[in-house]
Amino acid sequence: MFLRSKNLWTMLLILAICSRISQSLHFDLHSGRTKCIAEDIKSNSMTVGKYSIDNPHEGQTLPPSHKISVKVTSSSGTTYHHSEQVDSGQFAFSAVEAGDYMACFSAADHKPEAAISIDFEWRTGVQSKSWAKVAKKSQIEVMEYEVKSLLDTVNSIHEEMFYLREREEEMQDLNRSTNSKMAWLGFLSLFVCIGVAGLQFMHLKTFFEKKKVI
Repeated sequence: MFLRSKNLWTMLLILAICSRISQSLHFDLHSGRTKCIAEDIKSNSMTVGKYSIDNPHEGQTLPPSHKISVKVTSSSGTTYHHSEQVDSGQFAFSAVEAGDYMACFSAADHKPEAAISIDFEWRTGVQSKSWAKVAKKSQIEVMEYEVKSLLDTVNSIHEEMFYLREREEEMQDLNRSTNSKMAWLGFLSLFVCIGVAGLQFMHLKTFFEKKKVI
């Protein structure tokens, strides 16, 4: 049982880290439509994103219909990035609060309707730190660079484990609270049913007594 639980924790950790580390997407957005992408980010995590529109005619300028508006917000509604009528852009910020962050892409209404192909890459945590830009071969040996990168990855996994434990405790508390409320609701429903049955019995008894049936 312990081994099975340990394997489950390992699988959940790997899936969570993979989903947080990098999210590279390619999708189509039609004129007048909006598409949002959510990313669960823990507090004090660095996150970076980059987006661009695929040019349907390489070597030529993008048509006027191929412009998008991009807005990145937190679960509480705080805006971290907002661009209007652009064909590419990027954002970077450190998450102040944990939760789901939304990146919403909107295309202006255009006749005839156009389909805009968008490339979007969203990196969070250790992968958002570009060690390649920090390491200078003239000053830092390749081995030292690898060790720093590995340490950063280990720290990220360690923080991720504590984050998953906190989320598990929150879910357990929510389950206990829900079960307690459902139990009270069940007792209340039982008392209501007994009360209604008693009232019906008294009503029928009074009715039959008036009719002198009993």
